[in-house]
Amino acid sequence: MSDSFKQPIVRFSPSRGPESPDVWGVYEPDTGSVQYVCADPASKRAGLIDVVWNFDPQSYSTSSASADQILDIVREKNLSVEWVLDTHPHADHLMASDYLKQRTGAPTAIGEKVREIAGLWSRIYHLPHAFDPDRDFDRLFSEGETFSIGDLEARVLLSPGHTLGSITFVVGDAAFVHDTLMYPDVGTSRADFPGGDAEQLWETIQTLLQLPAQTRLFIGHDYGTSERQEPQWEATVSEHKSHNVHVKDGTKREDWLELRRARDATLPLPDRMLAALQVNLRGGRLPEPEADGRHYLKLPVNHFSTPQAD
Repeated sequence: MSDSFKQPIVRFSPSRGPESPDVWGVYEPDTGSVQYVCADPASKRAGLIDVVWNFDPQSYSTSSASADQILDIVREKNLSVEWVLDTHPHADHLMASDYLKQRTGAPTAIGEKVREIAGLWSRIYHLPHAFDPDRDFDRLFSEGETFSIGDLEARVLLSPGHTLGSITFVVGDAAFVHDTLMYPDVGTSRADFPGGDAEQLWETIQTLLQLPAQTRLFIGHDYGTSERQEPQWEATVSEHKSHNVHVKDGTKREDWLELRRARDATLPLPDRMLAALQVNLRGGRLPEPEADGRHYLKLPVNHFSTPQAD
């Protein structure tokens, strides 16, 4: 893998006209995540989407470096943050939503089915009263709900499959599709986490590919390929339909399901997952400190199995 995948990268996708946002994508190399600033060019109001709170899975130490990089863009471009948005409770990184709320005053929001995700994971962790999304997020969006970023209308699409409660934000000609599609030369995302479902992910992807052909689709991750030398995260609906190696036009549902399930069966859990979900289902907050003033996480032993090589 080239050195380009080992450093933060900022890339600007400018507005294409009325009702089209400016978008800054920021690549976070430790987890291959892409974070976004979505702004109304006229009002300079912005939403921050899927921002990372850095976490070292060896030392269990946190850092605000990536979130601070996002806030630097906000200051440099003279933007005003209206929303701190997440598409789902991420498994690969800690959410910076609470950190960003503290520094911007903007409300946090996620999809309403996070309540079901919280119930599922409270059983896995055996923490029956730990997670309360109504307490820890300011807004829980429902399917089809709309809100504003400046003068731009943002629409919420329920996009299950990767998780049971993932959502997509559609803002004019930009759609933030999180962990559904990957870049066209990689294909699609996994659907094997608790609550995930490959059949639902197929239906979600078909819905996304029905958006207008020139809609810019902004994905949640890029891990690259052996041929490509730089991270990529933006491609149009038309480009995905023509070139996505998993779901381009003519792909049969049954063939994709077989491929997706076979691939998922070989994938290990993300190394941050069991820590991340405990934080993310609290709206990006650590558990309350204990008597010694320190925060502690709880980890299930032997709940998950390691994929076996063929």
